[in-house]
Amino acid sequence: MFPKINEILYIQIASVDEKEEHKEYKSRIADMDDTSFLIEVPMQQGSSRLKRLFFGEELSISYITEEGVRHYFNTYVSGFEEDVVRLVRIRKPLPGDISKIQRRSFLRVQANIEMAIQGEDLTRAVGLTEDIGGGGLSIYGEIDFSLKEGQKLKCWLLVPFRNSTIEHVNFEAEVVRIKTLETGRLLCMLKFVQIADSERQKIIKFCFERQLDYRVK
Repeated sequence: MFPKINEILYIQIASVDEKEEHKEYKSRIADMDDTSFLIEVPMQQGSSRLKRLFFGEELSISYITEEGVRHYFNTYVSGFEEDVVRLVRIRKPLPGDISKIQRRSFLRVQANIEMAIQGEDLTRAVGLTEDIGGGGLSIYGEIDFSLKEGQKLKCWLLVPFRNSTIEHVNFEAEVVRIKTLETGRLLCMLKFVQIADSERQKIIKFCFERQLDYRVK
């Protein structure tokens, strides 16, 4: 059962920052068409703080039916509309994608992509990503990488597409968590803190292409 116009939606946003990922926001469906819901800009639960969303961001949505049953689906931001107020366009799920059980499988793909980083002290290093999504990525590092949680980085990615073209994507990111793997390597989780919509769209395009490759296999 799809939610209706004026239905309240409860939203969580995919993020490599665990604190951010567990925050819940509330919105309302203002309109819909065959492929999308148009929702109001979400507001954080318990406050009047609005949450700015970006193209391609992955969302976990829940809503409560008239029977009092909570339903869940995953989706992503597919655009924006300027009406009397700004509205966010999110992809409407297929009926079979709506569940009574929460499934947090966001559009994050495994991918080893070469990435250059520059720290605030202007030192540079090159690493290899472990996964990537619309909100951030994880990168392998070595013991002498000298990254710290909370550190801000300037980053450059070489993103390969199925048509054999390679796009350069640049952005600023923050290290939100570092863990040591059993092999002794470091895995650094980064969230995007400043990225142009056009650059984020390149990453989202790559993720969709990689997902299609997985399905073909």
